[in-house]
Amino acid sequence: MSEKVFVSAQEVADRAGVSRSAVSRTFTPGASVSAETRRRVLEAAEALGYHVNELARGLMRNESGIVCLIVSDLATPYRSALLREVTLLLQNSGKVAMLINTDRSDGSVDHALRQAIRYRADASIVLSGMPDKSIVQLCLRNGQRLVLINRDDEQPGPLRINLDDYEAAGRVATAFVRAGCRTLAFANSEVGTPSLMARERGFVAAAAALGMEVSVERHGWTGYEAGKVLAQRMLTRTERPDAVFCATDLLACGFMDAARHQFSISVPGQLCIAGFDDIEQAAWSSYDLTTFAQPISAIAARAVEWLSHPQPENGEQSIRLHAELVWRGSIRGG
Repeated sequence: MSEKVFVSAQEVADRAGVSRSAVSRTFTPGASVSAETRRRVLEAAEALGYHVNELARGLMRNESGIVCLIVSDLATPYRSALLREVTLLLQNSGKVAMLINTDRSDGSVDHALRQAIRYRADASIVLSGMPDKSIVQLCLRNGQRLVLINRDDEQPGPLRINLDDYEAAGRVATAFVRAGCRTLAFANSEVGTPSLMARERGFVAAAAALGMEVSVERHGWTGYEAGKVLAQRMLTRTERPDAVFCATDLLACGFMDAARHQFSISVPGQLCIAGFDDIEQAAWSSYDLTTFAQPISAIAARAVEWLSHPQPENGEQSIRLHAELVWRGSIRGG
């Protein structure tokens, strides 16, 4: 097997008959270099197959250009859509995205963040997981900028991007009551992330303000199969709910399929269902799910914009975005 050899800037300089610094200036945006020198350098670089070593150049400036994306549940529609948007914006801003796939535990996220530090990443974006405060402090002490998405950590330093989950849940309670529903339920996973729990608390509080109680059931991870199990538990009770708010769309899809195919329950005739995330499947005619749209483009844009500009070292940064209600046919009158 032949050894891969990278062409050096000095080799380009020798072929073009210019200095090493002239090569460097040619590939530095805004640097001063004559048109003739630029032409000779670019022709030599093309002939030799030369590419600028951006990693070495960045390390000389004490910057690697690397942004670690720490994420779990890559296969879920919401997570993959957010990851696609973030990586595209990072690439367009000249950054290199390094994906670190984790499970849902603090230990896994801890290991991922330490990897990011070893690779001299300039920043990390935590798209999932619940890192302990001490882990966040470790990143900050090592000079990393940090973005936490959908986490309620209040310590200064990182940028925190959250949604109005609590307020959004209140709108669902009102919609159910206007649809004539009287027995409300909330279907959640056992993951317990801040965003999921905020939706649960907001829904329960809004129902209480309307003089109604909510039956809450939690099970497993936040996915389709958990939604089916939650439906089996709730719909075998003596008093079935006639309205269920599911913490995510995947839970709602599983819940709806179980309700229809295992219990022959009509949606929305006998049971109204709402979800959260507005994944692609929510708009499919088989689900036609009323849900809240995660502002994925805005989340990604705010994260990358914040990382692209110097931030106060101890500045407290918090952004709260609006989740738009998308009306479809899974709630009567919607």
